[in-house]
Amino acid sequence: METINWSDLTFGYMKTDYNVRSHYRDGKWSDLEITDSEFLNLHIASTCLHYGQESFEGLKAFRGKDNKIRIFRMRENALRMQESSRGIMMAELPVELFEKAVVEAVKRNERFVPPCESGASLYIRPLLIGTSAQVGVKPATEYTFVLFVTPVGPYFKEGFKTTPVVIYREYDRAAPLGTGTIKVGGNYAASLVAGTKAHEGGYSAVLYLDAREKKYIDECGPANFFGIKNNTYITPQSTSILPSITNKSLIQLAEDAGMRVERRAVPVEELATFEEAGMCGTAAVISPIQRVDDVAENKSYIFSADGKPGVICEKLYKQLRAIQYGDAEDKYGWVTIL
Repeated sequence: METINWSDLTFGYMKTDYNVRSHYRDGKWSDLEITDSEFLNLHIASTCLHYGQESFEGLKAFRGKDNKIRIFRMRENALRMQESSRGIMMAELPVELFEKAVVEAVKRNERFVPPCESGASLYIRPLLIGTSAQVGVKPATEYTFVLFVTPVGPYFKEGFKTTPVVIYREYDRAAPLGTGTIKVGGNYAASLVAGTKAHEGGYSAVLYLDAREKKYIDECGPANFFGIKNNTYITPQSTSILPSITNKSLIQLAEDAGMRVERRAVPVEELATFEEAGMCGTAAVISPIQRVDDVAENKSYIFSADGKPGVICEKLYKQLRAIQYGDAEDKYGWVTIL
């Protein structure tokens, strides 16, 4: 095997040794299959290709200073994938089979789990797709579950730093009663035009407003949004926001630190009152926001004049990372140690 420069990894795909799979046919899931192939053999009429019957998850494994490998909150990902299946009428993968697949894939690709001091981790990508051949809009009768892993570098190449985000009122991420609350590829496809425009404009993400009224904050690109003020952690609640496992974890840490937590509708004007703001998700844990530009309204909401992360963002970020790497007690039972 060629030597991997762990400190130079990007957040991207690298071939590893094995992936694991299970197939749903005749009302039941097969035992796990182990393969070194990076390819799927799909029928041209598979429902995933024509009607978008697919969902995915993202989670990570970390190597601690004790050299032990820790997988973060995989049961939550298993349950969320089941929720996605209910949302677009796919067969639900049993939680136990999901967890077994995660552990099997990590163990068989253990040499790709980056060393602790590198700042890198092993990204785990479960994928569920409809595979039966049919023409006509109805749920598939057969499904394939695939889980692969790839080592990824830290989301911030320059370290934990703030970035600007932008509000484009002419784009929506998801409809209020659509698929925004489940993790399906269509949500991400719908964000590509606005996201590319934002990146070309020097922004890290689009801060979407609610699709119905354009009055309230929705999601921030592929991540949940949160704001901090008066020792309170505030995060939007609506029928179009994906329930982030990272956000759920940060809420727990904030409450334990004595902060108040509010999950509610957040008017866009409230941005002016936040002391700190951030995006949260698996890739970066927390991406602190430097400023939000509302281009249509010609307004800028600045959270970090000097470009440095806020005190609470940094504290929560370090706390969660410490649990993931085994440097702090896991009193919540979030971590699975291999």
